[in-house]
Amino acid sequence: QVQLVESGGGLVQAGGSLRLSCAASGRTFSSQTMSWFRQAPGQERQFVAAINWSGYSTYYADSVKGRFTTSRDNAKNTVLLQMNSLKPEDTAVYYCAADRSSGPYYSAASYTYWGQGTQVTVSS
Repeated sequence: QVQLVESGGGLVQAGGSLRLSCAASGRTFSSQTMSWFRQAPGQERQFVAAINWSGYSTYYADSVKGRFTTSRDNAKNTVLLQMNSLKPEDTAVYYCAADRSSGPYYSAASYTYWGQGTQVTVSS
């Protein structure tokens, strides 16, 4: 059974930092792109960041570029999202996603497996 488990969310003041972790079990995703999405109340799930299998290529939404960094440890089947200079508009439930089909990396519909999400709340 494949599981993705996110952790590290919480409440932080604007300008602060959080580090999210996504641990995969049940199979290895070391040869695949892993991604982060977020969903705020009443909004669609939106792309945040993606990292290719080797970790050498990363992609970010314009809204987080320069503030967020994603990385991975294939030996531990884990993906991280370091979030700095957080803003109130970053408040959302953050999800990691795996097993992308042939669709674009920034589309939620491209992914088969999802974690349960972790809440990030940034106060002003």
